[in-house]
Amino acid sequence: MFDYSARPELLKDRVILVTGAGRGIGAAAAKTYAAHGATVLLLGKTEANLTEVYDEIEAAGHPQPAVIPFNLETALPHQYDELAAMIETEFGHLDGLLHNASIIGPRTPIEQLSGENFMRVMQVNVNAMFMLTSTLLPLLKLSQDASVVFTSSSVGRKGRAYWGAYGVSKFATEGLMQTLADEVDGVAPVRANSINPGATRTSMRAQAYPGENPLNNPTPEEIMPVYLYLMGPDSTGINGQAFNAQ
Repeated sequence: MFDYSARPELLKDRVILVTGAGRGIGAAAAKTYAAHGATVLLLGKTEANLTEVYDEIEAAGHPQPAVIPFNLETALPHQYDELAAMIETEFGHLDGLLHNASIIGPRTPIEQLSGENFMRVMQVNVNAMFMLTSTLLPLLKLSQDASVVFTSSSVGRKGRAYWGAYGVSKFATEGLMQTLADEVDGVAPVRANSINPGATRTSMRAQAYPGENPLNNPTPEEIMPVYLYLMGPDSTGINGQAFNAQ
């Protein structure tokens, strides 16, 4: 496990947007960031899940989060602009962006992967991630110390059979992270890095490996040290790096 111990007030007064915040790693990250003082913007497509996370953060007495129902698969360019305008009006700037939302798509040979399924995975995992990044970058640049964290995968660092669309989308994720990191290096108070969570006890992992015993994998909460490290000031100056949570 990534070795890092965060101080309680690590993210005090920071505004952090988490995509896919309704469950799994996104929900764990949102609650962990809030517990360390951040105002967390919970973005996801299922409002009921987001509200549940919101209620848990409120009940724990952490800074009041915001629920942002947003469907990354169907969102149009003007909706991203409206999202950015809303965040600017309500919060003034953004200190962190965790790209966590992804879909896995069918795990089949490329020959049997339909164009429709390939494009759907790319839409959520790549196109939407790009749109959010480019649209929210001006708000991140208004921060004194902003961090963009991309969620990668081992199959986005070395190709593996039958991971087609998902694997390709994660290679694209690493590419976008590296491109952004190089662009902001030395010219903006923004840094960009990626995290490969590794095998984690989530519904997506269960979908990918139905025969596996989930109890052999760590919970999302157990892999949070690297998520805290990259989102807080202790990682200032760390840019363009690919991290492993485990």
